[in-house]
Amino acid sequence: MADRADRADRADRVPAYRRIAVDLAEKIRGGVYRPGDALPAQRELSASYGVTLMTLRQALQQLTLEGLIVQQAGRGTYVTPAQAAYRVDTLRSFVEDLREQGHEVTTVVLNNADGVLERLRILDGRPAIHQTSKIAAPWISAVKSEDFRYISLYEALAKAGVTVARASERIVPGLLPADSAAHLNRESGSPTFVSERATYGINDEILVEDRAIILGDLLEIRAERAATRLSLQWGSSVDLGQ
Repeated sequence: MADRADRADRADRVPAYRRIAVDLAEKIRGGVYRPGDALPAQRELSASYGVTLMTLRQALQQLTLEGLIVQQAGRGTYVTPAQAAYRVDTLRSFVEDLREQGHEVTTVVLNNADGVLERLRILDGRPAIHQTSKIAAPWISAVKSEDFRYISLYEALAKAGVTVARASERIVPGLLPADSAAHLNRESGSPTFVSERATYGINDEILVEDRAIILGDLLEIRAERAATRLSLQWGSSVDLGQ
């Protein structure tokens, strides 16, 4: 009896948007909503779950980050088509990919002032990425108090009610600049990847502009190609046993 009460109490403490995200994810995976299907309108969904539009949009943002849905400005929300599997989520996927491979990834916040969030990503005890994110003015105060050692910027934006619609990313080889070299404990001019990414909201406004300097001898980009899809992920070029 006490165990049941404890479980019920824990369930009550789960944020409403997470419960909605879990329910919708189960319906998508269970075939209630199939790849390419449109989800009901946001007002219809919010009414059916008995929550505000802001809470529902947080749930949809979570599903977007998980790759289960895509939100198209002026058209609606759709289950991700099976053939639309080309995704590079930069540092969010970097962290998830490497943790799934058994690597330890931690974050050190170097600066969080005036809309600039500067972070250092540590891979298995070694500095690996120096990232600077410029946050759009309307959302600076909404996310400034978050502890970015433990929460991603996308999660913080979702909590603030921001819906991410899309992102555009460019990854090129480069040489380590002096300011990043000091944080990464490497000599200037070492080989790197440079990721530049712009994240857009549902009205096509820029939410975040990211620049990440990634050590080229610690990380690699891996691709899987099939007849109808291409998927990319970050991987470590260093064995766990080293």
